[in-house]
Amino acid sequence: MKIGFAVPVSGSWATPGNMKRIARRAEELGYHEVWTFQRLLYPVGHPMGPVYRSVQDPIVSLSYLAGLTDRIRLGVAVLNLPFVSPALMAKQLATLQDVSGGRLDVGLGLGWLPEEFLASGVPMERRGRRGEEYVEILRRLWTEDVVEHKGEFYELPPIHQDPKPVPAPPILMGGTAAVALRRAGRIADGWISSSRADLGAIDEQIAVVKDAAREAGRDPGRLRFVCRGVTRVRATDEGPLAGSYEKIRADVAALGAKGVTEVFHDLNFDPEIGNPDADPAESMRRAEEALEALAPTPS
Repeated sequence: MKIGFAVPVSGSWATPGNMKRIARRAEELGYHEVWTFQRLLYPVGHPMGPVYRSVQDPIVSLSYLAGLTDRIRLGVAVLNLPFVSPALMAKQLATLQDVSGGRLDVGLGLGWLPEEFLASGVPMERRGRRGEEYVEILRRLWTEDVVEHKGEFYELPPIHQDPKPVPAPPILMGGTAAVALRRAGRIADGWISSSRADLGAIDEQIAVVKDAAREAGRDPGRLRFVCRGVTRVRATDEGPLAGSYEKIRADVAALGAKGVTEVFHDLNFDPEIGNPDADPAESMRRAEEALEALAPTPS
């Protein structure tokens, strides 16, 4: 089981200085990866909650952290594909892979918020088919000298796009519906659970991904299964990855028994921390305490 930690990207504690402190200390403590997430905008009056109200851009944040760290991997869970062209996404991620020294993990999703699609000038319909074509283009741009494409959603004239990322970043896909899980098994290098996932049933979702991989002639044993841990340190047990540090560590071990290969603790989704109205100093105090207490045990 590999353990990661999310940097401050949501709410009042999401400052460059705090990102740097968390990422550097996570690297010192032996964490496998630091993670970010994306929220393009927040519709006025939307009930999704304060964690999404003020969110830093993940690609820019990881580029910043790439220059401040040396070994720890850098992940985003997830970028919503439809909001930019595949050519632009491929270029940005290839450059991030280059400046980070090959440490990037790319989580991709299809998006779910209608207002974000409207603001991006992209229809929500047929997101699944669009996403599959998008992933195909990304991989071709990262590996082929000349790329020409004419598909259902995107068209590229014969082009070069260089430099190529070495190696091409792993693509991990999100999603909770059965069709999304099967898509991850067919075309991705792994799957990332959502912030609202039922962790008690995560083994059932992993099984769907693995079955789809087998049906596609792929080796499911080579896939990664990453759990976004909505971690909440509390005096009482409030469900998976919530409660005391001892309880949270036990929950991580239980997830490993269900087939999860990686867990990252994400305090951004604690409404007492990832909130524009939270005290940033107190949020950092709690986060740094958790970072120390939940650090991976040296092998």
